[in-house]
Amino acid sequence: MPLERILVVDDEQEIQQLIDYTLRKEGYRVLCVGSAEAALAEVRRNRPDLVILDLMLPGMDGLEVCRRLRREPETAELPIVILSAKGEEADIVAGLELGADDYVTKPFRPRVLVARIRAVLRRRQSGPAEEAAPMRVGDLAIDPVRHEVLVAGKPVHLTPTEFRVLYALARRPGWVLTRQQIAAAVYGEEEPEVDRAIDVQIVGLRKKLGSAAPYIQTVRGIGYRLKEPN
Repeated sequence: MPLERILVVDDEQEIQQLIDYTLRKEGYRVLCVGSAEAALAEVRRNRPDLVILDLMLPGMDGLEVCRRLRREPETAELPIVILSAKGEEADIVAGLELGADDYVTKPFRPRVLVARIRAVLRRRQSGPAEEAAPMRVGDLAIDPVRHEVLVAGKPVHLTPTEFRVLYALARRPGWVLTRQQIAAAVYGEEEPEVDRAIDVQIVGLRKKLGSAAPYIQTVRGIGYRLKEPN
């Protein structure tokens, strides 16, 4: 059976050609467009399995595309991987807060992009184990079955990737997990550059968790842990 169909939204032809060549080698079906308007029209006409979305597009930018896709019920769960030269923390947070499943910065390594695409598609196809029990750390409550997170009783909306990072930490509260250990639970063994990938997700998580953000503690030189502050 053919692999998933991927829509590439980027106005640079060289980037389009590189991604097209890379993904077709992996067996994916690829369509490239150069504007936000063309991307939205294509999604409405023939919804892809995943969108690779640049932020700096002519006219409407990629963040607005992401916002519109997440707003419509038909595309609210459409996997989106942002691929952008904008690598500042504020840019990454903005993309993740709007619902992107992952954020890859340019310049990028083709095999890294392929690994991240595979991981996003895999996560969309498989949910958390049904036997997993709800867990709580201070004011933070996590329900793996319902895919719900509450902070002080109020719901927090996470992307599937952010949820898996939080769940990996919550399964062993107080334990320090390396980035490699977190990535193994989130991306699988094929993720080749785990440090940046995990740090990106932690940035988004802390922003969304609000008062519970300090529960995710950085252990310098090792990784992260989930622990209620003393």
